[in-house]
Amino acid sequence: MPKKRSGGGLTTTQQAAKFLGVAALSGAVLAGIALPAAGALGLAAKGTVEGFDEIPSNLKTPPLSQRTRILDSEGGLIATTYSRDRTVVPLKDISPYMQDAIIAIEDSRFYEHGAVDLKGILRALNSNVQAGGGTQGASTLTQQYVKNVFVEEAGDDPDKVAEATQQTLGRKVKELKYAIQVEEELGKKKILENYLNITFFGQQAYGIETASQRYFSKHAKDLKLEEAAMLAGLVQSPTRYDPINDAEEATKRRNTVLERMASVGSISRREADKAIASPIALKVSKPNSGCITAVSGAGFFCDYVRKTILSDPVFGKTDEERAKLWALGGLTIRTTLSPQAQQAADDAATSRVDKTDKIAASVVQVEPGTGKILSMAQSRPYGLDLKKHETVLNLAVSNKMGGSTYGFQVGSTFKPITAAAALEKGISPALTFDTPWKVSMPLDSYRTCDGGPAGGGEWSVQNELESEKGSFDMTSALGKSINTYFAKLEQRAGLCETLTMAGKVGYERGNGKPLTENPSITLGTTESTPLAMAGSYATFANRGMYCTPVAIESIKDANGKKLPIPKSSCSRAMSEKTADTLNQMLKGVVEDGTGTLAGLTDRDNAGKTGTTEQRVDAWFVGYTPNLSTAVWVGSDGGQKVPMYDITIGGQYYDKVCGGCLPGPIWKTAMTGALSASETPSFNPVVVPRAKEKVKEPAKDKGRDRDKGDGNDKPGADPIGGITLPPGIIGGNDGGGRGGNGP
Repeated sequence: MPKKRSGGGLTTTQQAAKFLGVAALSGAVLAGIALPAAGALGLAAKGTVEGFDEIPSNLKTPPLSQRTRILDSEGGLIATTYSRDRTVVPLKDISPYMQDAIIAIEDSRFYEHGAVDLKGILRALNSNVQAGGGTQGASTLTQQYVKNVFVEEAGDDPDKVAEATQQTLGRKVKELKYAIQVEEELGKKKILENYLNITFFGQQAYGIETASQRYFSKHAKDLKLEEAAMLAGLVQSPTRYDPINDAEEATKRRNTVLERMASVGSISRREADKAIASPIALKVSKPNSGCITAVSGAGFFCDYVRKTILSDPVFGKTDEERAKLWALGGLTIRTTLSPQAQQAADDAATSRVDKTDKIAASVVQVEPGTGKILSMAQSRPYGLDLKKHETVLNLAVSNKMGGSTYGFQVGSTFKPITAAAALEKGISPALTFDTPWKVSMPLDSYRTCDGGPAGGGEWSVQNELESEKGSFDMTSALGKSINTYFAKLEQRAGLCETLTMAGKVGYERGNGKPLTENPSITLGTTESTPLAMAGSYATFANRGMYCTPVAIESIKDANGKKLPIPKSSCSRAMSEKTADTLNQMLKGVVEDGTGTLAGLTDRDNAGKTGTTEQRVDAWFVGYTPNLSTAVWVGSDGGQKVPMYDITIGGQYYDKVCGGCLPGPIWKTAMTGALSASETPSFNPVVVPRAKEKVKEPAKDKGRDRDKGDGNDKPGADPIGGITLPPGIIGGNDGGGRGGNGP
């Protein structure tokens, strides 16, 4: 029995001997440690040999981070993203030249020794002694693989990376023990395969397959001798021997590898000479990662998918778990994005608003009945280069998902929600109010959901023009967007009922906070997002069933295993009768109301226009039975830009309205997305109307006369002699409380 120290432990000398014995039995002495001769005396240093028995023997190899592919609904590639650009391949898919080259230059006795190379270590130690304390190393491929495993596990944490690569005896001892285990459990072929898949080759390329694609635009299995030699030479110093930045240095290193291959018998002298005589012939594929590479302007949708994975609990209970899943990558994400709809939305968003304009446009489309997001586009391109007018601000979504802080006031596009609340309460569409141009409503006549008054004093509401007065029923008030009518209708339907209906159809604020119990919400003063609006209007199209928006259809991990995904949740927001009635009334908006310039002629369609106070936001939200689209136009900067006397997309507008700019954008998006599709109809119902004919507002000199191109100049006739009847464009609240308009 070995002699023990007092306390039962081995002496330091005995521990060193034990370590040396274990190492020797494994075919090595010092694990290839690059130490001066005196370094051997440090084996008994605290924290190294003393802890050898305590080092876990089971090396938990982390899964290798790989690239993630984001696909559209038809399987087309939207974008590739990665933390580390890597594609893992089996050894059979790696050129034999590559296998021989990496062994020749990094560990020529790989198949002859165990976890460590005793001869190599002795040679390195002797060289270091001769050099008076140099740092020649003798790490085997197995040891290098173990070190790379530590680095991979460290991820992007700089402290963990430093710990994994520190040149200390303790780390080398730990590396040795794991190397012994790896040799026993994996075998040479698997170690070589793992090594070639984990190693960094420079230019953001991890693993031989990605490196082969990066430098030569070919698969690793197709590498020629001279190409394989160049890549093998990179491993020692990817920066120093980078052929893209220093072809001369890379060529010298490549030739060193070829000479080594010839000397160990991997190739013949003739093969080596021929390869050495050939210049390096690169065919570089630039690294493309992230949503900035997305096709058809789908960068914003791509980023929405990324944020979904980083935020939804279905992908992990904590932020850290979800971030780890995304960083690990290797995912194949099949999304809901329709390539046809996305192209149409991208064309529409950029058709009338330029990226250089002061304002921007956002287009988003949702499928009724499924909640699938079919498109998401903006007038400014996705990216970080401000000089190119790029942005990563997603105007369609909430702040949590990459959008603006609050979202945008929605103007008159909220009015159908008030109408839905009224219909659900049993109020007839024929309900008529004699509405003057301006009314004063007692705030205590509106009740919050706890039964209390909405406030004290009066709420002043007015239409945009003094001519907008008279008797209106619900259909005509929607068509002409009469503010005073909806202030009275909300009073009759109930503020709480209106807020409840808004929640049922998915109307939500951009900052995620609860809706404010303020009567002015009926005029769209509470901010929301284009995605929420598209989802809300999809409820009407789906005959009263609201479905939460979703962007992902399926996800598979690197091993082909399906992962759980968020599912759309559908619930009844209103009766079919209410939805059918709204559909018929909102058809009037595009047939003879404020949205005539948006109307489609080949299928049933409905929608609503909206503008906000000072016209800083303009909307058109509309739908067919099989597609809902929201279009917003406004300022995407910190300072709101009133859209008066403004040139947008090269077209002058004296004042922008929902029907004259967002409306035509909507029509372009819908037409492109629905071409060659079925033309389902709304469920026909008879909508009760007021007995007396609604009084039409008289012509007014100051009326919004936009005819689609924004040209209000006297005598202008931009649409071929067609003139709009007076009263087509609805009002603006004008009462200093947010307001809305057509």
